[in-house]
Amino acid sequence: MSKKKKRKFPKKGKASTFNKKKLKNLILTILYEEPGKTVNYKQISTWLNIKDAETRKLVNVVLQELHDDDYLEQISRGKYKLKAKTGTACGIVEIQPQGFAYVNSEEVERPVLVSSRNLKHAMKGDKVRIRLYARRKKRDLEGEVIEIIERAKTIFVGIIQTSRNFAFLIPAGKVGFDIFIPKEKLLGAKNGQKAIAEILEWPENAKSPFGKVIEVLGDVGDNNAEMHSILAEFELPHKYPEKVIKAAEKIPLEISDTEIKKRRDMRKTTTFTIDPADAKDFDDALSIQKLNNGKWEVGIHIADVTHYVTPNTIIEEEAESRATSVYLVDRVIPMLPEHLSNGVCSLRPNEDKLCFSAIFEMDDEANISKEWFGKTVIHSNRRFTYEEAQEIIETEKGDFSVEMLVLDKLAKLIRDRRFKKGSIAFDRFELKFNIDESGKPLSVYFKEAKDSNKLIEEFMLLANKQVAEFVGKKHGNKPPKTFVYRIHDKPDPEKLESLNTFIQRFGYGLQLTTPKLITNSLNNLLTNVKGKKSKM
Repeated sequence: MSKKKKRKFPKKGKASTFNKKKLKNLILTILYEEPGKTVNYKQISTWLNIKDAETRKLVNVVLQELHDDDYLEQISRGKYKLKAKTGTACGIVEIQPQGFAYVNSEEVERPVLVSSRNLKHAMKGDKVRIRLYARRKKRDLEGEVIEIIERAKTIFVGIIQTSRNFAFLIPAGKVGFDIFIPKEKLLGAKNGQKAIAEILEWPENAKSPFGKVIEVLGDVGDNNAEMHSILAEFELPHKYPEKVIKAAEKIPLEISDTEIKKRRDMRKTTTFTIDPADAKDFDDALSIQKLNNGKWEVGIHIADVTHYVTPNTIIEEEAESRATSVYLVDRVIPMLPEHLSNGVCSLRPNEDKLCFSAIFEMDDEANISKEWFGKTVIHSNRRFTYEEAQEIIETEKGDFSVEMLVLDKLAKLIRDRRFKKGSIAFDRFELKFNIDESGKPLSVYFKEAKDSNKLIEEFMLLANKQVAEFVGKKHGNKPPKTFVYRIHDKPDPEKLESLNTFIQRFGYGLQLTTPKLITNSLNNLLTNVKGKKSKM
């Protein structure tokens, strides 16, 4: 049985050391640590090592004044306890690095401070009920947790440590506790293995919560075990519920004639995808054909996922809970089951696929004369990797080289025009990993975006821009529609000034008088510093 921690308060001092203000703060500090405790002036004096009669009398006076000021309630003659300010409130726990917490509640005007010993095992993000303490002037609101209404997190990943009759799961990261697991709830987990455990209860007087293992991930160092532990640590699911998989597998790959008749049929137009070499799903494609009027028809196509994932279905609900696909070093955890993400909705070559498309008619200078947006059916003729497409651009030889070179030329014209209008050339390097057959990373390298990457990026930007303008315009008597946009706002003038001051040390500078000069000078700066190393 653990010994009770000794109370730490100021050491004995002379009577003149204490005054009313200091005594009030010390007394409230004592009572905030043990809000339900009843005290008298003798107990307070003992705790504060006060032995002279005058200061002990002053303690009694201070207790009475705290009562008169509505901080304390008098239980009986000379005995007081902390008085609640306004009862209770509910809020969300925000743990601080020092161990204490703030509880954010809509029921009080500011966050409520809760000491670590008064958290009652509440953790980050938990919804709790707190009792508010009487407030000291110009101090934080303070209180204590009296009920944990809802746990934000009950699932933890970690390493199993076993003994003869029980075990602990040592959670990853800075959690601050281990999970006690009875031997019969280990689910076969062995000492040193990675596992996922669920907290079942946390008795008030117990140092550790009680739990059970719900999944054994495997041995430490095993690639799959490590990847699954990363996903579990961030509460990302690494597998689909069986009912979701079965629902997805019922969706056929074949497209009915009835559905094709509802769409613009582009299956005879040359179409291809360009993706990373390790891509498993292909969700966008480009098409191109020469028109009789001498212009080019360019199509930007994305898979029509909404045709298959309809509202209020278990597939839609699962996708909504995941929100996005998750990319790890050696794998992708898709938002949709594999039958959809890598099959039905993947624009694989030599298969008919349903899409949403933006179709543009443009001349050799990439000037758009017509545009169309809607549902299509396409048929991809070829799947290119970025490297394959880049080789065609550089050598002017290979499958669909004529179409690839025209798209590259048009993309560069659109890109140049975009920069002249104020875009900034944020060329970036992508971090990539070389991995072995088991998925273990062997080395790291930077992959520079080349013309094939920029080709895809430019046409995707064009489609997004033109669709946004179309939706935001008035069409006949129909008002513009409300729409969600992602924008890059104007740069902060103070940050620009700060950047300019910094780069002047290296002999560079920005022109900040007009938006166009800002853009031009930023692009010139990025060009001038590319590949150079500078020291302060």
